[in-house]
Amino acid sequence: MMAAPRKILLRPRALPRCRKLCGNQSPECAGAYWRYVFQKNRRRECMQKESIGIIGLGRMGKAMAERLSSEGFIVTGWTRRGIGADEASSLNIRAAATITELAAASDIIITSLMDDASVSQMLTALCNEPLEKRLIVETSTVSPETLRGHMAAIAASGASALDAPISGGPSQVRAGAIGMYIGGTDADYQRFRPVAEVLSNRIVHVGPLGHGVAAKLVNNMMLMGFWQTLKEALTLGRTVGLSGETILSILEGSPAATPSFKARLPVIRGENKAVGFAMSGVVKDARVIVTLAEQVGVPIPAITASLASFAEAEGWGYGDADLATMVRLVAEDITPPGRLT
Repeated sequence: MMAAPRKILLRPRALPRCRKLCGNQSPECAGAYWRYVFQKNRRRECMQKESIGIIGLGRMGKAMAERLSSEGFIVTGWTRRGIGADEASSLNIRAAATITELAAASDIIITSLMDDASVSQMLTALCNEPLEKRLIVETSTVSPETLRGHMAAIAASGASALDAPISGGPSQVRAGAIGMYIGGTDADYQRFRPVAEVLSNRIVHVGPLGHGVAAKLVNNMMLMGFWQTLKEALTLGRTVGLSGETILSILEGSPAATPSFKARLPVIRGENKAVGFAMSGVVKDARVIVTLAEQVGVPIPAITASLASFAEAEGWGYGDADLATMVRLVAEDITPPGRLT
């Protein structure tokens, strides 16, 4: 009787001996061999991955750090407020005490910051460091001119850059399901692509530097316009006697119901207070769009109205609430001094 195969993790050179012993009939041995090959290839892939540095560990920066570290990337993080050991451990990343330390530890440096001023400040600081062969990837929603304005200094420091703003929230980042619009050279895009594919299932190389963020701003305009139109529809409908819930129920089953609208209906109806994207963030992004439109001389009345609506709600104290709260205020006819519960 042939002896039962031993439960071992076979090395490739052990496979011929296994075939001789069991006549190549053992699924267990074959499975063990291919598990070994998979594990070996996985270790090789991890060794070949470029190291990642992330500047800015807000909601989006943290989500990117978690996602990339969970997929085998070595991630180093830095933020102006500092990173404690517990926070770094929870994200499974290394904490850098300085920009110098982060730049030295990273092949690809991702910035995830709030506004143009923050991005400019961090790019200026980075360009004071030796950045030979580094790739800077700017993921914030800012003006297309912000990164372009630093390109001479970036190139002089030995680095290259992409703009790659993100469409989606932290939960989508963690699921690898964001949209990513990328501007820059094809060589830099191809270098960043293995990282982008971990974060995004909708990657578009739009064109040269600055076109990524331009595409993101156009995308945001469509979303902002929808929420403004929904506010106006609720306002008109309520004025002629329809209830807010009646309007929402009609729209929920109509062609006008976008995925974003359906996902945020619980917020609009007051069933939960989940924050997918904060009101303050919408106001910031809308101001970037309006400023850019003014600079190039393009009137955008719908977005100007949308900015006014979101800014008003933010001024009433809802800046940290989800953007759909702006519509909920109209649906429930709440104005100061009324407050949502």
